[in-house]
Amino acid sequence: MVGIKRSGYETATPIQEAAIPAALRGRDLIGTAQTGTGKTAAFVLPILNKLLNGQRGVPRALIVTPTRELAEQINDVIRVLSAGTKLRSVTIYGGVGAGPQIQALRNGAEILVACPGRLLDLINQRQARMEKIEILVLDEADRMFDMGFLPDVRRIVKAVPTQRQTMMFSATFPADVELLAAEALKQPQKISMGISRPAHTVTHALYPVPSHLKSALLIELLKRTDTNSVLIFTRTKYRAQKVAQQIYRAGFKVTSLHGDRTQGQRQSALKGFKSGAHDIMVATDIAARGLDVESISHVINYDMPDTADAYIHRIGRTGRAERTGDAFTLVTPEDNDMIRTLERIMGGPIKRETLEGFNYTVPAPPRSAPGTRGRGAPRDDGRRPPRPAPTPTHYGHNRLAPRRRK
Repeated sequence: MVGIKRSGYETATPIQEAAIPAALRGRDLIGTAQTGTGKTAAFVLPILNKLLNGQRGVPRALIVTPTRELAEQINDVIRVLSAGTKLRSVTIYGGVGAGPQIQALRNGAEILVACPGRLLDLINQRQARMEKIEILVLDEADRMFDMGFLPDVRRIVKAVPTQRQTMMFSATFPADVELLAAEALKQPQKISMGISRPAHTVTHALYPVPSHLKSALLIELLKRTDTNSVLIFTRTKYRAQKVAQQIYRAGFKVTSLHGDRTQGQRQSALKGFKSGAHDIMVATDIAARGLDVESISHVINYDMPDTADAYIHRIGRTGRAERTGDAFTLVTPEDNDMIRTLERIMGGPIKRETLEGFNYTVPAPPRSAPGTRGRGAPRDDGRRPPRPAPTPTHYGHNRLAPRRRK
């Protein structure tokens, strides 16, 4: 295939070696693989191979995915790998007008990459036709469960022909996802690439710090660390925005990715981060799911994630494709249980680090008396205030902002 040569692929990754032959034979698949292992190509290449023969101009393959960003990234892979085939794909998701998507469907596309809500809308309007679908892919099934999409996914499964090939990919398999797999797949071949441990190419470090000094320590870490591209995770949308503002004021080129941003802002943030216009992105877990940026050198957990799986997914954004990367986590005493869980998974203690010269003894600011905090004043618990202060669409475009030293 021209697209394979153009993409630069030389050798298959383990998930590709295991999944592609089975998919080419028409088997239903359940795949478990860590982020950054080449999973997307593992289902895109068999789809393209099948669609080379047969009817054109009608939807024959459907890929269902939880987020708009992941839909666009999958579509980017399809565009590269389908070069020279004249096969067409279209993305379908909410948050933008449906008109261009409907027009793209009318123009004829063989592959649909869709988020559940908008796809169901277009199915109900008879704009998206499912009767010719031959391959169904359910990607990031556990995240669709987390986001409440499982009822929608079940409706989509019922809308496509029963005679089809189905592939499901999921990092974990909670009971509801197991049940969906039993309903949607027929005698599937199971392929697991072992996500129970983090990638061996990542170095881990914990930075114990009082909660009120997290931002100060983070900024000092950024100043002292030789980085390429940094992805910072926070627990909530409001905290992502707040931390991005603090980093921007410290003179770094930073953007943010979270659920309160418009689709245009999200796409612009991703483009700026991938191109290097922004050195740093602050994101929430759901917004960053499936984020595919090869050059990320550091992942920093501003907030410890809630589960070990979430930690593995976060740090999977660095150390990809055998590159090395670093994962820093700012930890407080409340995180001790999760630290013990991670150390059991990794089979040993995670290194604790202190930053030389950083003052860890600065006292916490006094708490405001009840009822004295102004409307919309920032909270430090990660919850969004009633009215957050307006912020610039992007950080780091101000010509007068100090440039980050490499």
